[in-house]
Amino acid sequence: MRGCVYGYARVSSSDQNLDRQLDSLKSFGVEKDRIFADKASGRDFRRPEYQRLVRRLDTGDVLVIKSIDRLGRNYDEIIAQWRLLTKELRVGVVVLDMPLLDTRASERDLTGTFIADMVLQLLSYVAQLERENIRQRQAEGIAAARARGRRLGRPPLQRPESYAYVRGQVAEGLMTHAKAAEELGVCRTTFEKWLRADEHQ
Repeated sequence: MRGCVYGYARVSSSDQNLDRQLDSLKSFGVEKDRIFADKASGRDFRRPEYQRLVRRLDTGDVLVIKSIDRLGRNYDEIIAQWRLLTKELRVGVVVLDMPLLDTRASERDLTGTFIADMVLQLLSYVAQLERENIRQRQAEGIAAARARGRRLGRPPLQRPESYAYVRGQVAEGLMTHAKAAEELGVCRTTFEKWLRADEHQ
C-alpha cells in the first residue's frame, strides 16, 4: 500500500516568502493540508512545524522538499536527519532541485538509496570544506591587514571639542567621571580610556 506524500518548506525569517517553495510542492502533487512550513533558521531541527511533520510520517510515506538547504543548513545534522527519515522511519525523500536525491528508487532496488546517500555525503564534505576555507580566508585577510599596519574594527571615537575643558574639571575635582562622560555624550569607559591614553602621551 502506498503511503502519503508530504511537503516541507522553510524560510529563515518572517519577512521572507514561502510561495516559490509552496508552488513547487503543489506542482509535484502534494496536497495543501499535507504541507508543513516553518519561518525559522535552518541551523538545527528544533522547528515546530518540522517536528509536527516528523511525528506524522509513517513507513512508506514520501517527504518532498524544494532543495536540500530548505531541510537545514548544518550538513552534519542534515545527514543525521536523513538517516532518521530513510533508515529508521523508512520514508522516501525527494529533493526537487536535485533529482539524484530521490530515495523512492529504493522501491525497485538499493541503487536509489545508495546514490542519494553518497550525494548527500559529498554535499556535506563540500559544505564543510567551504566553511573551513571561509574561516581560513578571513584569518589570512586579518593577518595581511595587520602586517600592513591597518587597524581592524571600529575607528576610535573622536574626542569632542569640550573634552579638554571637561578633563580639566575632572582633574581639579570639580566633576566626577560619570558626570564628565555624560557631558561629553559618551560612556564612562570611553572617557576613562581617553584619560589613560593622555597619561601615556
